[in-house]
Amino acid sequence: MTLFTSIFGDSENKNFNPSKINWIPLTDLGQLNEIMELSYQQPVVIFKHSTRCNISRMALKQFENEFDLEGSVTLYFLDLLNHRDISNEIATRFEVYHQSPQLLLIKEGKSVYDVSHSAIDALELKERV
Repeated sequence: MTLFTSIFGDSENKNFNPSKINWIPLTDLGQLNEIMELSYQQPVVIFKHSTRCNISRMALKQFENEFDLEGSVTLYFLDLLNHRDISNEIATRFEVYHQSPQLLLIKEGKSVYDVSHSAIDALELKERV
């Protein structure tokens, strides 16, 4: 394992499994209806991740290291390379510009906060929840 791989991970790893957070995999368009309904009861976070992008991997690792809202939000994880159709529907339905990596906070059926790249910050999310 090279130093680069140990820091950023292997971009060819298709079986990416975040270790700190209990993500719900977002793999079906129908889940977006569930997310919208659930967001009236509890805030929902969607993290859009590209498994081939080191910037996305770094943003995800930093987010996971800082995250401490367990139980306060429901967390969905989208592998957008495998589910680009879902990513496109997220952009349309929640009226956000597609980016990767990207984090959205959904409340009452609407995206009330979305950020991408280095602006993804678990501490900032905590203030908005």
